[in-house]
Amino acid sequence: MAPQRDVAIVAFAQTDHRRAVPERNEVELIQPVIRQALDQVGATIADIGFTCSGSSDYLAGQAFSFVMTLDAVGAFPPIQESHVEMDGAWALYEAWLKIQAGHADTALVYGYSKASPGDLPRVLSRQLDPYYYGPLWPDSVALAGLQARAMIDAGLIDEAEMAAIAHRSREAARGNPHAQLRGSDPLDELLAAPYLSDPLRRHDCPPITDGGAAVVLAAGDRAREWSKRPAWIRGIDHRIDSHNLGARDLTVSPSASLAAAKAGVSEGKVDVAELHAPFTHQEKILATALGLGDSTVLNPSGGALAANPMMAAGLIRLGEVFRRIEDGEADRGVAHATSGHLLQQNFVAVLEGDPR
Repeated sequence: MAPQRDVAIVAFAQTDHRRAVPERNEVELIQPVIRQALDQVGATIADIGFTCSGSSDYLAGQAFSFVMTLDAVGAFPPIQESHVEMDGAWALYEAWLKIQAGHADTALVYGYSKASPGDLPRVLSRQLDPYYYGPLWPDSVALAGLQARAMIDAGLIDEAEMAAIAHRSREAARGNPHAQLRGSDPLDELLAAPYLSDPLRRHDCPPITDGGAAVVLAAGDRAREWSKRPAWIRGIDHRIDSHNLGARDLTVSPSASLAAAKAGVSEGKVDVAELHAPFTHQEKILATALGLGDSTVLNPSGGALAANPMMAAGLIRLGEVFRRIEDGEADRGVAHATSGHLLQQNFVAVLEGDPR
């Protein structure tokens, strides 16, 4: 087996996330972000060996919508391009493999969506099993409520802890200029709010968000040229649990645990972790599954509770960890992304900076 190449995140940009961006289409939404990411490293698209995007035709409302969005990359020069019908974190995984295989030394990865035009819970129901669950059109928030109730009944969390997670996340987002929700009501007011889907209140759920993000990857010396402190991808893996929700223990995440083990999360101190936890109780599931201790700072950006652009929220977790490594705020971090209902699919990456 050939030795693994050193590959790093060297640039990251994201939109200012909003509930709705009606004045822009998807191309206009993501093009400035792609430009910002390339400008950070002084590159043009001609310097990029591979381009990969993550998006969803269901959200765009048309087939092969990613082809249209290639206008944001530019028509010339011709590019090597691919697309995943997933969060941009999985597009990053494909780009990482492309570089590992020696077919490219650099890559541009981006993810985006406009979730505002349609009925997002109904759209997300199309991710369910098409024979038994899909025809029932279950609401994504109601399903998360069942998971939260299972955790409470098992004594793994309570509503006060869930409110505390929401409060901490949205207070942390005060320092994130791109967050959609910044700041939180006091805990007692959160707990006095009505239920949205018992035991979930509105603060336990992610906002509907229009937005996107872009990341640049580079290998070896090019990474060191393009970043003052690259975030090297030292471990990366993704796994999936059963599509049958009734066959799973919803209070745990075996796929996240396995991905964390394969990525090597436990092999060193984790300074910061950005977890793609759309619902408050899911942060507890993921922190446990990844074996994160009290010394790890969780979601300092505010996480998906502060902004949850579909098909980009997972990629943003990677970018947020990169930013803290490049700025010297952290030496080793973990980024997590999820897809599907109730943490069905999980991606984990370990990022490290050069020794200081």
